[in-house]
Amino acid sequence: EGRQSKPYHMSKVAEFVGLDNENVVFQPEGYNPSGSFKDNGMSAAVTHGKMMGAKKIICASTGNTSASAGMFAANENMECDVYIPEGEIAPGKLSQAYQFGTQMIHVDGNFDDAFTRSLEAAKEPGSYTVNSINPFRIEGQKTIPYRALEFLEWETPDWIVYPGGALGNTSSCGKCLMELHEWGWIKKIPRIAVINAEGANTLDVLYNGKFNDVELRWNKGNADTELIKNYYIEMDKKHIRPKTKATAIQIGKPANILKGLRALEFTDGVVTTVTDKEMLDGMSVVGLNGFDCEMASGASIAGIKKLRDKEIIKKDDKVIGILTGRQKEPLL
Repeated sequence: EGRQSKPYHMSKVAEFVGLDNENVVFQPEGYNPSGSFKDNGMSAAVTHGKMMGAKKIICASTGNTSASAGMFAANENMECDVYIPEGEIAPGKLSQAYQFGTQMIHVDGNFDDAFTRSLEAAKEPGSYTVNSINPFRIEGQKTIPYRALEFLEWETPDWIVYPGGALGNTSSCGKCLMELHEWGWIKKIPRIAVINAEGANTLDVLYNGKFNDVELRWNKGNADTELIKNYYIEMDKKHIRPKTKATAIQIGKPANILKGLRALEFTDGVVTTVTDKEMLDGMSVVGLNGFDCEMASGASIAGIKKLRDKEIIKKDDKVIGILTGRQKEPLL
């Protein structure tokens, strides 16, 4: 039996982040068929697309989404168009998508530009978007915390830690926890920690009041969308472009920011930022435990270490770290 996307104790990683091995588990989502967490949501989205009679699925991607979408499209005899930002995609994931017969459309710009183009294309009859703006993607991604909690026999941890990109994972985890709590499956609500890359830290900037000294919150559904809009205008004005070697989370304008804020409010969550070097260190320690993960997954490791060092995560807290995908990008 091969490895599965279920939690594992990793003693060297536990030591690195400053927690006892029995108190922390890591869930490597890279053992899904296409090598990333995206398969959880993609299976649900493509199933719905088929039900709706879609002939072509469309997405923007810096890597993981294209591999997953291409795989499911090939499996279901559907076409797949992927809009990719020029020069900003992990080559290993690109080759995966090519292998599945995916049509690549290069966009001059970054992920956010490619995403805008893909949404335009998805308006064509018979076309269907599978980026995480698709609610069925979010529904499918709820299986990530579901599997982790099931493994822990519903003994709820204190923290669930994710890398933060488009915030689909954050959103889906929040929705999962809301429902499980409402149904009485869990009595306690774990806190979500979202870890941004230093070069793509929009959520950290807004959530922690680093723009205009205002902390962005869900505020029971009355989030300050003007603040978000103004920050995006500022980014464009100052040519602030997301820049990190962790291509999976190199996103400046997270599509699910509002749902992400809702998840953070429900779970009393925190947001922090780590550097590329810290992510690489995190990856390396995972490797020393005989697992591999992509650089963005190193954000979970680095983030737990940082929150532990700051005493935000306490010594006896129980923690789940999500490793979102396997390594497919050159690191030089």
